[in-house]
Amino acid sequence: MANHKSAKKRIRRNLARAEINRARISRIRTFIKKVEAAVGVGDADGAKDALRLAQPEIMRELAKVSYTKRQHQEKYPDSPQVLKNFRLAPLKNSFPLK
Repeated sequence: MANHKSAKKRIRRNLARAEINRARISRIRTFIKKVEAAVGVGDADGAKDALRLAQPEIMRELAKVSYTKRQHQEKYPDSPQVLKNFRLAPLKNSFPLK
């Protein structure tokens, strides 16, 4: 338990930042799910549009501390490769999504 004023303030600020970071990561996951859904259905134009909208959000988040490039690469190791595969074989549903 914090005993002095600055430690109590730090606890309050940490809680506030944690809430903001959760919201940011949730927003990124939503964008990524939209891309995955479009690829899963086989909608090439929809997948490209969704990725075009997701990329700035992902890059903005990677600039923050709440979501690191390593975390993104661990969860989506083949994300650029997915669309490349999609362009090469638009009728095949064997995309390496995780």
